[in-house]
Amino acid sequence: MPSGLIALLDDVAGIAKLAAASIDDVGAASGKAATKAAGVVVDDAAVTPRYVTGLSPSRELPIIAKIAAGSVRNKLVLILPVALLLTSFAPWAITPILMCGGTYLCFEGAEKLMEMFGGAGHGDAAPAAGDPAALEAATVSGAVRTDLILSAEIMTIALADVSDAPLLTQAGVLIVVGLAMTVAVYGAVGLIVKMDDIGLHLAERPSGAARALGRGLVKAMPVVMNALSVIGTFAMLWVGGGILLHGSHTLGLAWPAEPVEHLSHVVAEATGPLGAVAGWLTTAAISTVIGVVVGGVIAFALHQAMRLRKGAAAH
Repeated sequence: MPSGLIALLDDVAGIAKLAAASIDDVGAASGKAATKAAGVVVDDAAVTPRYVTGLSPSRELPIIAKIAAGSVRNKLVLILPVALLLTSFAPWAITPILMCGGTYLCFEGAEKLMEMFGGAGHGDAAPAAGDPAALEAATVSGAVRTDLILSAEIMTIALADVSDAPLLTQAGVLIVVGLAMTVAVYGAVGLIVKMDDIGLHLAERPSGAARALGRGLVKAMPVVMNALSVIGTFAMLWVGGGILLHGSHTLGLAWPAEPVEHLSHVVAEATGPLGAVAGWLTTAAISTVIGVVVGGVIAFALHQAMRLRKGAAAH
């Protein structure tokens, strides 16, 4: 065999080995990064079902599919290139940008909380009840906006874990984590919102146990969906407040992050075997309070500004 061809085959073999090693690196790093981002995935799964609460059952899965497609676009088309560019050229900008997103989550959560207690939302006029296409479009748009913030946090957590890796490895990890998290979140959401249909199917089975389980699922799902709607609202406040809390510490501010961390340690030490859970709950509760305060201030200011604007327009 000509020596030139042998050299070429050696080069190809070397490239193949490097590619295999790179794939192994991406796989290992993706698993590690995905584990660290799991907490945000739980929040995302809690937030999303509220967007299909009260809509036609026949449109639940199509709407979730549209939101999932929007989530993939958020992660791969918007966040991935921006994250890689910022990491390479302006890593200092990542935290402030995330904090802006966290502030938006606080605002959205506070708005939902106000609506729960009889307040009015600030947004555009709701689509007419007889216009399901407009309602569906508004639902998907709102869910995809919220997903953008949660996806940005997931991708940032993943990126932080591979910040020292080559650029291609970083990109590979973000793609794998982004797709895996989207499948995990929206697969779980789809299962949750169709659980009542599964219950109806089981209720028609010949087995008595299956029928009892089916009837239980049908009765339980309205309560579960209402609970998830409330949990989703508080998850937005919790995640948004947590982003602001950790972001302020990253920017060099000792308050309020360090007192909160100290209190969390004190609670953890005082509660013995439940210390880890109690400490985490302490931080989560304070993050939620921060989210309520920040979001409430912004929502109140916006409502006042809109009221003044309407008054000026009336005159």
